[in-house]
Amino acid sequence: MIYQRKAHERGHARHGWLDSYHTFSFADYYDANFMGFSALRVINEDVIDGGQGFGMHPHKDMEILTYVLSGTVEHQDSMGNQEQILAGEFQIMSAGTGVRHSEYNASKDVPLHLYQIWIIPDKTGLEPRYAQRRFDDVHGRQWVLSPDEREGSLKVFQDMTLSRWAFMAGESEAVEVAANRRIWIQVVKGEVMVNGEQASTSDAFAIWDEPHLHISADSAAEILLFDLPPV
Repeated sequence: MIYQRKAHERGHARHGWLDSYHTFSFADYYDANFMGFSALRVINEDVIDGGQGFGMHPHKDMEILTYVLSGTVEHQDSMGNQEQILAGEFQIMSAGTGVRHSEYNASKDVPLHLYQIWIIPDKTGLEPRYAQRRFDDVHGRQWVLSPDEREGSLKVFQDMTLSRWAFMAGESEAVEVAANRRIWIQVVKGEVMVNGEQASTSDAFAIWDEPHLHISADSAAEILLFDLPPV
């Protein structure tokens, strides 16, 4: 089964300095059919005006991943981290027993574009932690998150992996899916086909009971592929 989540069907909020699209129910956006998918709880695509951002606020028992598409994040947290996250970098925090953090656009005049993704951990009460990584420019598949930090990926406390795939126009890949796994594909940019269904920038696919995937690109494209547990 493949269900396409079209970009324009997502929840949308415009708060002056923040333009945010919500794949799943979040804040004032509620849809009982979109409360999450497997261990995914939040996929927000945000554009933040220059000099603006989120002040100190708390999180608990959540794996929080930020992927910066353009611009720079200015990050501070209650663990003592004070970092900048540049375009192309990934940052993950385990909120665990509790953490407070702030995220601002480091530029005064250039918009910041990012994905923030929340993943429900497989255990509560984890010690809060912070990790940040810039991966080499990728062609093909690159591991971003895994429980065992495979091939230099960032650790996540969940039975899941996240891989980033980059395609040139006309390229394709075959993906074998283990039994009972759930797949979420987020199209970061470009035009792709997944098992014959076409999608564009910011569209997504929820996939289950599909043992084989054929992914092809009609243009230069990038996707995030989440391999998730059945519940």
